[in-house]
Amino acid sequence: MTDAVDDAEDPALPDSARRPGLVYFLGYGILAPIARLVFRPRITGRENIPKTGRVILASNHLSFVDSLVIPLTAPRPVQFLAKNSYFTGKGFKGRLSRTFFTSIGAVGVERGAGQAAQEALDAGRRILEADNAFAIYPEGTRSLDGRLYKGRTGVAWLALTTGAVVVPVGLIGTQDIQPVGSKVPKVAKVTVAFGKPIDVSVHGSADSGRARRLATDEIMAAIHALTGQELAGKYNESPPAGTLHKIADRVFPRERF
Repeated sequence: MTDAVDDAEDPALPDSARRPGLVYFLGYGILAPIARLVFRPRITGRENIPKTGRVILASNHLSFVDSLVIPLTAPRPVQFLAKNSYFTGKGFKGRLSRTFFTSIGAVGVERGAGQAAQEALDAGRRILEADNAFAIYPEGTRSLDGRLYKGRTGVAWLALTTGAVVVPVGLIGTQDIQPVGSKVPKVAKVTVAFGKPIDVSVHGSADSGRARRLATDEIMAAIHALTGQELAGKYNESPPAGTLHKIADRVFPRERF
């Protein structure tokens, strides 16, 4: 724990490359036992996550609470990307939001298309190059109908660029904890399954579109084997937020998101 705190306080490291610090470990130490006591999740395959080194936890995405469930059930600190607005609020509410999201391993980034998407991937790359564990949702956004959507190749780009192994994660029932439109979490039966590590380097290099696609498809197939979800057979599209994003969507490959 000492090394993690030192890294977190080292001003020479970029924010996304620092190991989770004291706030994370305090939050994890408090939240994890409470969550397991209240929700009693069924967790399998924790031994599949390497204890050290670069690892990507690639998960299906059903609910906002997925980003709480994965860090609280994994056997090592996990970081993930979150909207930058969670970290930039003012006053007491802003400090509370910043402390909470820091405590669960979130790293703030600007979300969007084109350059913003690549900057988010670069933030994930820095986390991995610091030998941390990083969680990502290859579908890009949560599934509102419960189906498993086609994976975007950003996860493969990260794995092939950094040499990280990929551990597929299957979440079942998290949508029942906080259904769409609900503000108050409910107690629901949840399963978290960590699959066998995947070495995607066999597919080729990161600069090959074919290698990225094949690697992503292998990862999504492993997630599907864990969840048994109906396959959507297409991307889970989010409507562009504005004119600039619409233009960027036409210029930049959406599969990199």
